[in-house]
Amino acid sequence: MIIGIPKEIKIKETRVSIVPKTVRDLVAQGHLVYVENNAGLLSGFDNNAYIQAGATILDNAADVWRKSELIVKVKEPMRSEFGYFRSDLTLFTYLHLASVPEVARELCKTKVTSIAYETIEDERGALPLLAPMSEVAGRIGTQVGTTLLHRNHGGKGILLGGVTGTSRGTVVVVGGGYSGLNAAEVAMGLGAETVVLDVSDAKLAFIEKKYSGKIKAVKSTPEAIDQWSRKADLFVGCVLVAGDRAPHVLSRAQVANMEPGSVIVDISIDQGGCVETSQPTSHEAPTYVECGVIHYCVTNMPALTPRTSTEALTTATAPYVLTLATKGIEKALSDAPLLAKGLNTKNGKVTLPVLQRLFPELT
Repeated sequence: MIIGIPKEIKIKETRVSIVPKTVRDLVAQGHLVYVENNAGLLSGFDNNAYIQAGATILDNAADVWRKSELIVKVKEPMRSEFGYFRSDLTLFTYLHLASVPEVARELCKTKVTSIAYETIEDERGALPLLAPMSEVAGRIGTQVGTTLLHRNHGGKGILLGGVTGTSRGTVVVVGGGYSGLNAAEVAMGLGAETVVLDVSDAKLAFIEKKYSGKIKAVKSTPEAIDQWSRKADLFVGCVLVAGDRAPHVLSRAQVANMEPGSVIVDISIDQGGCVETSQPTSHEAPTYVECGVIHYCVTNMPALTPRTSTEALTTATAPYVLTLATKGIEKALSDAPLLAKGLNTKNGKVTLPVLQRLFPELT
């Protein structure tokens, strides 16, 4: 198979979808790999590393897309890439189509077969290709939120861990999944009062046992979110419904009840955001103030740490890339029902049930 690795063009996106080691494995199995010039440079992999692994470097994105059967990316295609779509192309990347309907429509219009990292499942029903970037985003979310609380960024000017003779700051995390627990662990490490709200009793019991009370576990209800959001210096939204738009768990009125200079980091923003006042932002303009509260809603947070993020992501995705290339798309999907759950569009239709509900005109 011919595999293409274009350079990511989302604003300030620094990751690359395949590292030289995976290229070497693909080439050893007889596949041809095209890499766009300097696609891996910001992640620490120059053109020579790919050439030594057996890849062919192409000067521009158009040639990579045109010559490849399988395009492997990190983020969803941008509008300028729509012109590369065609019916005999397979795209393997994060898509988050629930929050970018124009991408869903264009994939269907051009009959691209698209497979999304974020909806592939494993035997436990977990999301193995979403997990690594969720972990990174959770840690980044708290780190960035801590900085935004500094007065020079417009925050209320508190140190989350406090010092002798002062009170600690409060970090409230809604959603106890991969991103939520990583966000909470960073907050706990900083010495903040740390609270995680989740709807699952099993998850709450797990948190209580694992962290021995250092992280407070609270049943997530509208009343509890209202109570704890008022106390939050940093509110981190980590709500996930696989493939679907994130529900709004924090309303505009509740945001208005937070203290001025508090911070919201909405990690759910890839799926539309779990806070009513959240709007997608970029690394060029990452924050805005609404109701007196600083919002950080960057849709590609892990791009801040490309070396860590690329390593984590490609370790998870490499076996799937190898399977798709070696077996061929159709056989790979038919042989592995859990991989097939990643199929989002095919033959001009959305195939994922939750997307069929969101976009009935594309079914």
